[in-house]
Amino acid sequence: MRATFFLVGQWADKYPESVKALADAGMEIGNHSDTHPHMAKLSEKQIIDEVSLCSGKIEAITGTPVSLFRCPYGEYDDEVITTVRNMGVQPIQWDVDSLDWKDLSADDIYKRVTSRVTDGSIILFHNAAKHTPEALAGIIEYLLQEGYEIVPVSELLLTGEYDIDNTGRMTPKA
Repeated sequence: MRATFFLVGQWADKYPESVKALADAGMEIGNHSDTHPHMAKLSEKQIIDEVSLCSGKIEAITGTPVSLFRCPYGEYDDEVITTVRNMGVQPIQWDVDSLDWKDLSADDIYKRVTSRVTDGSIILFHNAAKHTPEALAGIIEYLLQEGYEIVPVSELLLTGEYDIDNTGRMTPKA
């Protein structure tokens, strides 16, 4: 099974072996900024610097260019989106927040995700969240039993069959 991991550049600096292991396992690596700032509060140059620095770090470790960007805190405005797209990077949002970053129990994470997921959902998890590992196996089992296919974000985008809407959901093209 493959998924997309959006990494912060500073995290990649601390854990380059983990970045490499994700890439070697066939996971898609996306950009989550270099320092995790509030992107909508930055100038165009600062946005470019945040995205460029992080992408450069990831590419240096993995050997693969980065084509996806997820804004920290899910905060963005038209300038952020336009700037990122002008860099040749696709901004991504999610529509199901597991809230694992709030230290919810594994059972609460499971209930939250499974009650909100629909076709085209992008589910947000965090790599350092306390209870995500114990929740994930049950969530994956549920999704597969319900007929969902778990794929990296780019696979939905690259098929040309989906667009991303303003809620973060991948929706079938009309």
